[in-house]
Amino acid sequence: MASMDTLTIKTENKFRSLISKRAYAKGELICEIPTEKVVNKANRFTVQIGRDKHTDVGKLAALNHSCNPNVILDTADLQMYACRDIEKGEELSFFYPSTEWEMDAPFICLCGASSCIHVVAGARFLPLSTLEHHYLNQHIREMMIELLNNTEKLLERPEGTKPSGRFVFISLQSLHNLSRTHPQFLHNGLIHLGHRLDQ
Repeated sequence: MASMDTLTIKTENKFRSLISKRAYAKGELICEIPTEKVVNKANRFTVQIGRDKHTDVGKLAALNHSCNPNVILDTADLQMYACRDIEKGEELSFFYPSTEWEMDAPFICLCGASSCIHVVAGARFLPLSTLEHHYLNQHIREMMIELLNNTEKLLERPEGTKPSGRFVFISLQSLHNLSRTHPQFLHNGLIHLGHRLDQ
């Protein structure tokens, strides 16, 4: 039975990290995610497991963020898995936006990965072109689809009206394609309603 007994918290210069006491193979179950204390608001000791559900994760709160993580937190099965081979003594980390829609305390990422997102604020604030390269939990995927659908409705013009200021309106599929090539159109979690051609 997988348990947290194979994990230990390391504290150095007031910074905590979670260290594995043994090696794990890619895909191997590491431990279960605690759900003894579920709250409706995020804090530094919780992981988001649903739209309005956050669970106090105990020792797992020492998991640091990485844009190139070695574990995933599956909030459907409530289990933590190795997403690549992990050596004994290695620090464990996961991609925070894979569970968090909007971070309680955003911060600057210094992980050094080539794919670093630089500002960790939650999935809501990242372009699709970044998110599609990471494992995302179901509640994050659903909330992103809802955001895109709501944006598409805002982009729809009433019949017989003309856009002011020469705005270009785009479909949901076009929006998805645009986010790949021009991520600046995803700003602060809200997708710009158009781009002025005369600017």
